[in-house]
Amino acid sequence: MLHLRLIVPADRTEEVARLLERTVGTAHLAVLAGAARDPRGDVVLCDVAREAADGLLRELRALGLDETGSIAVEHIDLSLSRRADRAEEDAPGEGVDAVLWESLTEATHEESTLSFTYLAFLTLATMIAACGVVLDNAILIVGAMAVGPEFGPLAGICTALVRRAPKLAWRSLVALFVGFAVAMVATAGFSYLMDALGLFTKAQVKAGRPNTSFIWQPDWMSFVVAVLAGIAGVLSLTSAKSGALVGVAISVTTVPAAANAAVAFSYQEYKQGWGSTEQLLLNLAGIVIAGTLTLLAQRAYWSRHETGPAAGRLPDRTGRA
Repeated sequence: MLHLRLIVPADRTEEVARLLERTVGTAHLAVLAGAARDPRGDVVLCDVAREAADGLLRELRALGLDETGSIAVEHIDLSLSRRADRAEEDAPGEGVDAVLWESLTEATHEESTLSFTYLAFLTLATMIAACGVVLDNAILIVGAMAVGPEFGPLAGICTALVRRAPKLAWRSLVALFVGFAVAMVATAGFSYLMDALGLFTKAQVKAGRPNTSFIWQPDWMSFVVAVLAGIAGVLSLTSAKSGALVGVAISVTTVPAAANAAVAFSYQEYKQGWGSTEQLLLNLAGIVIAGTLTLLAQRAYWSRHETGPAAGRLPDRTGRA
């Protein structure tokens, strides 16, 4: 269940209350007249099943409530209520499968911001991966992949393509490509420093490195894994299963490929450098294609199961609406 806290202009409160009452999957409606000070109005509280929330939020925005008042959504960790149980039963589908498009857009917008923190994490992850590829250490590679924040912009691109949001698409593309460019340049400088200190050598880079050689040798399996990871990553975002993102992060060779490209180019090992670059682009493309198709499939599925005010209240077991 989700909890809605609305600030509503006094002259629109009755209209909003009727909307909430008619919407399938809602419960625990409360109206606090005159409770809001900024902006002035009434506070309306309501719980709604996750699978019914997206349609309701769209209706509330159509009423202009996001302009004249406020719409806040919170997750309810525990709700002990027969009315809440009935609301979840009435709403078709499973809450864990539901997509909250407004929440997804907001989350990807935040995660795709080109900030100092984003650049720092991506650069540090790439440097850790550089140590992993030179030392042929798979543990360092996995650690670097888990640290990298690049899935945020990738999810932003997928969301922007499905929702036709050019600003989000541009923001995500800038964060992705500027982020990797900065990280790779910084990692190349890091390689020169490590070479000067005697910690990296050209012989290490030219060696076979059986544990990490796959990074600069892309094949169809690289694309297949990227596609599967893209599907899993988008599903983890839309279903609020954020823990699955860790598994996605350590499944796709993006950060290690960028790191190996930076190290290889710094040592004039151009074959490795271009192979790593191809691996990076192949994985990025696979994630975006799979993520976008997953979102399109989810939108098509929920368009057939969506509930809203037009559906009216379903009768309970006694036959009453």
